[in-house]
Amino acid sequence: MISYGKQSLDSRDIKSVVKVLKSGFITQGPKTEEFENVLKNKFGSKHACVVSSGTAALHLTAIALGWNSGDVILTSPITFLSSVNSIIYSGAIPDFVDINSEDYTIDIKKLEEKIKKYRNIGDKIKAVIAVDYAGHPCDWKSLRRLASKYNFRLINDNCHAIGAKYFNNSKFATKYADVAIHSYHAVKNFTTAEGGSVLTNDKSLDEKVRVLRSHGMIRNTKFAKNKGSWHYEMHNLGYNYRLTDLQCALGISQLKKLEKFLSIRRAIAKKYDLEFKKDSRFILPKVSKNVRHAYHLYPLLIKFNELKISKKNFFKKMEKIGIKLQVHYIPVHLQPFYKKNFNFKLGDFPIAEKFYLNQVSIPIYPRLKKK
Repeated sequence: MISYGKQSLDSRDIKSVVKVLKSGFITQGPKTEEFENVLKNKFGSKHACVVSSGTAALHLTAIALGWNSGDVILTSPITFLSSVNSIIYSGAIPDFVDINSEDYTIDIKKLEEKIKKYRNIGDKIKAVIAVDYAGHPCDWKSLRRLASKYNFRLINDNCHAIGAKYFNNSKFATKYADVAIHSYHAVKNFTTAEGGSVLTNDKSLDEKVRVLRSHGMIRNTKFAKNKGSWHYEMHNLGYNYRLTDLQCALGISQLKKLEKFLSIRRAIAKKYDLEFKKDSRFILPKVSKNVRHAYHLYPLLIKFNELKISKKNFFKKMEKIGIKLQVHYIPVHLQPFYKKNFNFKLGDFPIAEKFYLNQVSIPIYPRLKKK
C-alpha cells in the first residue's frame, strides 16, 4: 500500500537508538539536551524545549503565555485539531480566520478585519496561531506587522514547514513569531516517532515550559543545600510531557538527513507539477516567489464534478489499486464539538470549506519510488 506519507528510517537511525538502549539512559538524559542544542543551532532559536508531541508543545505554550477564560485566540480552520484544542485546554476562546486561495495559509486581510471587529466591541485578541500549511510559510512579515500594531502574541505552528525557507532563511520561524511549534510525528519531515518542541527566543517562556513539561516540579541547588538532594517543589500544575533519550537519539540522527529528505520531497512535487498541470481538472499548490516549500504535504485540488465521480468513490477506487490518500483537513469549525460549543456553522469560512471539498493529499515521502 502506498500511503500519503511514511517515515524514512535507515541503519544509522536504528544504531543511534540501540546505543542509547545500552547506555543506561532511556528516559531523559544527555541525548535530550543534545537534541535541544542541535535544534537551536539548526533553526536559529535561543531556546528549544523538546516535549512528547506537537500537541503538548501547543498546550504548554498556551499555559506559559497565560491564556485564560475570556481571551480570544485566532487561528486557521484548515489545520489539525490540536492547533485549536490547545486553546480550549487553556480555557481561552477560539475563533477562526479564513485561508487565502493562493497558498492556503491564513488570510492577512481577513485577519486584520477580524481583529478590528473584536476591537469595535471592546475585545482584544490575545494571540494568533498561524499555520504554515502543507509546508508553505505564511506571510510572516505581515503577521509580525499586525502583531506589533495590535499587540498580540504570535505563534508559528511550524509543524508542516520544518526545513522550509522564507526569504531564503530557514531560521525564519522564531525570527517573526514569539514561539514556533514543531511536531516530529512519523510522517513529518523528520521524526522522533512521536515528539515535538517549543522554540523561542524568550528565556522566561522557555523556563516556564521546562517546568510544566515535567509535572511542574522545580529542583535546584538551593533546595538541595537547604532541604536535601531529593527535595522538589510544585508551584503550578504541570504535565508529563517529557521526550525520552531514545526518541532524542532518533531525532538527532534524522535531523542530519533533513536537507536530503526535503530535496526528494521537492523532486516528487516537481514531477507532480509537470504531470497535473496538463489537465485543467487539477489545481496545483502554488508557491510564493520568496518561499522554499517544505512539502510535508502535496495538497492537490481536484474538480470532482468534472471527473464525474464523488470524492468518497474516488478514494475507494484509489485504495483498491493500492494508493491510500488522505485529506488535510476537515475544517475545524465544522467539527461537532466546535459547532455545538461555539456556534460555528457551514458558510462561516467559505474559502476553507471549498478547499476541503476538493483537497486531496497525494503520496509524498522520501521512500516513494519513482515508478
